[in-house]
This record gives sequence, structure tokens and C-alpha cells, in this order.
Amino acid sequence: MEPLKSNESNNNSEPKNARLNNAYPLKPSAAFVGASWMTLIIGMTAYCIGLYNSAMAYNEKGYYFTILLFGLFSVISVQKSVRDRLEGIPVTDLYYSISWFSTIASIVLLIIGLWNADLLLSEKGFFGMSFVLGLFSALAVQKNTRDLKQFESTTI
Repeated sequence: MEPLKSNESNNNSEPKNARLNNAYPLKPSAAFVGASWMTLIIGMTAYCIGLYNSAMAYNEKGYYFTILLFGLFSVISVQKSVRDRLEGIPVTDLYYSISWFSTIASIVLLIIGLWNADLLLSEKGFFGMSFVLGLFSALAVQKNTRDLKQFESTTI
């Protein structure tokens, strides 16, 4: 994938193209940043409270907790590598592939674990939904963190 190129032939839309090419990054709103952090905290806390209150053996609880941590790390890695590529920052194909593989693997491992678990269907749904909430909000938090950092570096 090649880096983004600016549109130099049309000078009338230069501010718009400059904004799209991150020359003038937009600052995420405080509401979006707060909502992202709150959903991350809610998703992780709910998942962990569900694990604590479940009637699983400790090794099963450890498995599901490790899947949560693995998934959170992998989606942040995917978001960073995808964004780096879009901005023209070099990312090796190996790292990019491993990031996607680990994200998919964490989701598949959770599905397999829940499929074979001796839990009520409502408990399985709870773990699945809180896991997905945590993964999605980790993406949003990473995006906001990067956007804020980029905004601060261009306004200084």
C-alpha cells in the first residue's frame, strides 16, 4: 500500500485536502473521549465481575481473563498498524498480519471456549457482549489517544 498523496491539481479545495491528509488534525471531543474510556472501563469491569461470580474452576477463569487481555492488546495493535499504513508510516507485512491474526484468534478462542463451557446461554451472551464492548472501546481509546497526541503536536 502506498502513502496518501495530496491533490495538487485542485487549489480551490486545498484546506479540505490538507485536513483529510492530517495537516490540520481534528481534536476529538471531550464527550467522545469520555464515552470511550467509560465503555472500556464498563466492558472490562463487567467481564471481570462476571468471571469472579461465575462457578468456573480457576483455570477456566484464567483462560477467559487471558483471552480478554490478549484481545485488548491485539485490537490496539491492529488499530495502530492500520493507521500507520494509512499515514504512510512503514509497517512490516509480518507485524500487520500478526496483529490481524491475533485479533481474530482472540475472538475465535473466546467463541470456542464459550461454546464448550458449561454455562447458561445468558452467561455466554454476557461474556461475549462484554468482550466485544471491551475490544471496540479499546479501539476508540487508542484512536482518541493518537488523535489527541497528533493534535497537540501540530498546535505547539
